[in-house]
Amino acid sequence: MLETFPDKIRVVFKNYPLLKSHKFAGKAALTAYAAHLQGKFWKVHDEFFKVHDQLNDEKIQEIVRAAGLNEEQLEKDRNSQRVVEHVQKDLDEAYRLGVNSVPTVFVNGKRLRDRSFESFAAAIEKELKKTPAKK
Repeated sequence: MLETFPDKIRVVFKNYPLLKSHKFAGKAALTAYAAHLQGKFWKVHDEFFKVHDQLNDEKIQEIVRAAGLNEEQLEKDRNSQRVVEHVQKDLDEAYRLGVNSVPTVFVNGKRLRDRSFESFAAAIEKELKKTPAKK
């Protein structure tokens, strides 16, 4: 979408770790946000999603190392109040909005049920028509 609508949209990622069904989801979310503080959120996030069904402490550590993160800083950040509160805030918002699966996508606050490219593009085009062009 970012390639299709450059300078017109932005992606906002919110954490929604599936705590009840995935033992390592919480740790993965905290780790990914701590990686964000080192500028490597997407690298870690993408790897976590690729191996979501294999996540454990060892796999998380392997991904952290492969991403080239400062592991000592990551550990401090992952356990910091700032990171824990950020992930909890995202989780609270997801509960409030009725999110119950991942990924869940919203376009300008409207939940997108069909996640096909065509559906994304149509929803974005609709919203862009509502917004006056910037000069």
